[in-house]
Amino acid sequence: MKTKNICIVGLVLFVTSYVFFSQGTLSAQKSIDLAHWFNLIGAVCLLSFNNVFPKKNNIYSVASFLTGIGVIAHIALCTIDFIMWSFGNDDIGRNALSEQLSNTPLILYPFIIVGPSMLFVGLAAHALNFIKTNLISALMVILGGPLVGLSYFIWNNGNLMLASCVLFASGLGLLLYNNEIQNDSKKE
Repeated sequence: MKTKNICIVGLVLFVTSYVFFSQGTLSAQKSIDLAHWFNLIGAVCLLSFNNVFPKKNNIYSVASFLTGIGVIAHIALCTIDFIMWSFGNDDIGRNALSEQLSNTPLILYPFIIVGPSMLFVGLAAHALNFIKTNLISALMVILGGPLVGLSYFIWNNGNLMLASCVLFASGLGLLLYNNEIQNDSKKE
């Protein structure tokens, strides 16, 4: 499969996971936690953006590192969420685990609060390379990423979170498409 196609699959799965997250009823997923499976696979596929964006400067190196850290943290976060989901109706057990995680900063910050955000930060840093050539697409990524976090952590608004994720993913898709057009025109 071409790297570009892996990126597209990642974007579709990532946005689909946010459709589930925006509904706020993850406990209704009885037989399988589709939201987190889509998020996990989508995040891993988004790592492919490190291979399609131009490797021309220091921004690329920092952006690739941050994207990689973000994917690792997404894997850990999804694993934690799978465990939480496995509690089913056992609210006491789930709350005890949640409290334990909240009281363990070496898990809480890198894998729940800060780490997963690095995926958005890394991909937004990649978008900085396109600020002069594809301003609108780059701004969609740069603004969409933080809005996902703000809408979840600060405003607790699932619909805004989904809209922000769509904005973020659409910007990445446009950059991916525009990058391909630019590469094709250079070959001619």
